[in-house]
Amino acid sequence: MPIVHAFDPPERFVAGTVGEPGARTFFLQAREGARVVSVALEKQQVAALAERIDELLDEVMTATSTASVVPAVAPVALTDDAPLELPIAEQFRAGTMTLSWDPQAERVVIEVFPVGEELVGLSDADESEIDDEDEPTEIFVVRINAGLARAFVQRAERVVGAGRPDCPFCGHPIDADGHLCVRANGFKRRPEQ
Repeated sequence: MPIVHAFDPPERFVAGTVGEPGARTFFLQAREGARVVSVALEKQQVAALAERIDELLDEVMTATSTASVVPAVAPVALTDDAPLELPIAEQFRAGTMTLSWDPQAERVVIEVFPVGEELVGLSDADESEIDDEDEPTEIFVVRINAGLARAFVQRAERVVGAGRPDCPFCGHPIDADGHLCVRANGFKRRPEQ
């Protein structure tokens, strides 16, 4: 039986970072009362999750079966620019993430599984065929309304975009002291160039 870190709904659900650009650690963090769960993940995972949540909400907006209003942009009242909750204790590192829309509760459902404990082929298997070895040890589950989901996307995009600037020639990130640009025959590019 896996440990389930469930938030339905959380008081706060955000993506954030610790560290300087180029050496940042990314986290998903949910809080409900004094309970805080932080899951580490890669920058690309944050970007992909934000993009998919935005796409999912756009699809739900066009569906006629949704009774509640799905905002096209994040409501201003839900903007969250506060830092991550301290202390940050990494529960696990994220591997596979699933995303769905619960039409009865009209909420976005995000499930995060630890690296190496992905549920392979569960959609094809009958639950009776799944043994304990197939179950992950932990699952992070967050269920949020559409407005909070749009606010999550807005913040996640800002967090991802706040890193090092990209080189206009090769597209790789430029550190504060520059980088050796492969498109400029090894010429060292600096951020201001």
